[in-house]
Amino acid sequence: MTSRGKSTPAAELGAITVADRLRQARRRRFVGRTGELELFRTALTPGESGFAVLFVHGPGGIGKTTLLGALAEAAEEANATAVRLDARTIEPSPPAFYAALGAALGVSDRAAPLESLAARPRPILFIDTYEQLMPLDNWLREEFLPALPADALVVAAGRTPPSPQWASDPGWGELLRVVALRNLQPDDARAYLRAAGVPEDLHGRVLEMTHGHPLALSLLVDVVEQHRGALAPGLSLQETPDVVRVLLEHFVEWVPSPRHREALEACAHARFTTEDLLRTALGGDDAHELFGWLRGLSFIEEDQYGVFPHDVARDVLDADLRWRDRASYADLHRRVRRHLVEQARRTTGLEQHRWSADIIFLHRNNPLMRSFWDWETFGQAFPDELRDEDRAPILAMTRRHQGVEQAELVAHWVEHPAAKFVAFRAGAGDPIGYAGEINLEQAGESDLAADPAAAAIWEYAQRHGPPRPGETVYAARFFMDREAYQKPSASNNVITARHVQHVLTSPGLSWDFIACFEDAAFWEPFFAYIDYHRAHEAEYDIGGHHYAVYAHDFRRLGPLDWLELMADREIGAPAGPPTGADPELVLSQPEFAHAVRAALRSLHRPDRLAGNPLLRSRLVRDHGDSSADTLRTLVLEAAESLRADPRDDRPFRAVDRTFLRPAATQERAAEVLGLPFTTYRRQLARGVDRIIDWLWAREVHGP
Repeated sequence: MTSRGKSTPAAELGAITVADRLRQARRRRFVGRTGELELFRTALTPGESGFAVLFVHGPGGIGKTTLLGALAEAAEEANATAVRLDARTIEPSPPAFYAALGAALGVSDRAAPLESLAARPRPILFIDTYEQLMPLDNWLREEFLPALPADALVVAAGRTPPSPQWASDPGWGELLRVVALRNLQPDDARAYLRAAGVPEDLHGRVLEMTHGHPLALSLLVDVVEQHRGALAPGLSLQETPDVVRVLLEHFVEWVPSPRHREALEACAHARFTTEDLLRTALGGDDAHELFGWLRGLSFIEEDQYGVFPHDVARDVLDADLRWRDRASYADLHRRVRRHLVEQARRTTGLEQHRWSADIIFLHRNNPLMRSFWDWETFGQAFPDELRDEDRAPILAMTRRHQGVEQAELVAHWVEHPAAKFVAFRAGAGDPIGYAGEINLEQAGESDLAADPAAAAIWEYAQRHGPPRPGETVYAARFFMDREAYQKPSASNNVITARHVQHVLTSPGLSWDFIACFEDAAFWEPFFAYIDYHRAHEAEYDIGGHHYAVYAHDFRRLGPLDWLELMADREIGAPAGPPTGADPELVLSQPEFAHAVRAALRSLHRPDRLAGNPLLRSRLVRDHGDSSADTLRTLVLEAAESLRADPRDDRPFRAVDRTFLRPAATQERAAEVLGLPFTTYRRQLARGVDRIIDWLWAREVHGP
């Protein structure tokens, strides 16, 4: 456990280096963990042939990272080579792990890290936050660690104990030592408080409130420092797991300024915080100062993407603001989210996927939605291009969960240029899941005939608002996790972030269908939340499995408006109809025809014509003036088009005397035209149908 001690006067330092001062400060600030230190030093003793891996585990805030720092200092004192890796900054794949190791050693070639490590005196590899590398656990245990030099030692720290496979392997059973970290002993906790400058008369009370929990002690020292050697007035803690929550609530009350408090709240809300995010979310010209202050807080950690609070601190800070000031919370949420969306729009590939995952992270506190993600594995899996060797595993998992017929359709589409498949990986080896989407505009008639799902979805789109030139129709046709199938999983974490990417990067997106889920009862609230309605007419059965289909027409509510809608719902807005400016209305052909008939009947009633849904259609909006006058002009133009064909003469005259220059009644119109009433009605229907066809062609294909 580290503590903030008093600095050594310069005169006492003499001619020593900064490195020497760092070692002195670390020794002075570290207390406790004597058993762990002694165990480690024994392993460093020449001639000892004990364990090769020391695995330290314990809950968040228990001091694992601090212990690793102390062990690294001990390694350097013993003239060993200490190499430190933080798994939070490493993508769980072998290439990324080698790259991180190479960076720590100052080499770049993939093979060079092991060679470089072998050339160093007594190499000691420290791996912090090991739980983030669980997807690589088998690879590390079976391939990487056995390739290390015989005198190498590995120290890993994580929240959970090693996987059972370590103990079941007879070799690792002898070479692995596991240590579970607990709270500090009372004497060690008092030593920490003394080193931190906390008055002796407060030690008993502090220990009663924290029970030696390292993070709680660290936070309480911050509170004491803010109060210049005293505890905050009215501070009262119960012996409950909420001790850290209460300490954080009191710490928030004593930050240097309201600006610092806003920075802390933003840091708790976003997955990662950078100066750029603070500058965008908070405004002002003090982002650098605020970011530096954040980095110095005892419960703030950092990696390559920015700084972030300890998990307990994050949850408490975010919940505190939401409970205390919902309006400010909503405003902060929108500003943070706007920054993330802008970054996602400006990037591509895996970088864009990371920003999209940061957007998804904002759903974590929504009581309705948080159960649809597996937050324990969030960020541990990643999307990857489908390789030739992946096809057998994805077909196998498809047969396992969905049957032979569906697997045959996967085999068909995976070779098709209209389909895009992506593998989900959590380290090396086979995919843990996969997804496949189809651009139905590029699919041929034979493809639609071969796949009942594609055919049903395409027919639905044609019936309810066919794509216009330059527009695309996508169907997320396949998705599953190898083990969890379609329940919350690491694969589902990846596909939801991929979906945000898809929406942002698909030009001319019209219909977007998610057409691969079986358990409609479970997923219905999720799709209502993201504004995808259930398209019952497009649902299908394959191999005895029934698949629900959900649809969103991005012509009705575009990608950016859709993302804004999600912003409101993330913080508790109900999943009702979208609000805001009227989006373009994409009518099905029957709805369009009904609206044209209503427009004909209201042609001389501007008040009624102003309420016609065609005013929000592409037909009218393409003219730049969504007014009743524009709609009336278009209807008259469509009627006038009947004059171009002599066969439409009588239909035109029927339309003329009924709608353009209407007679008092339809019977009177037939009489003026000299037609039997039944003939008049037949010609009128033909004329109206011609007008509808003319206007529908403009709606679908443009002027």
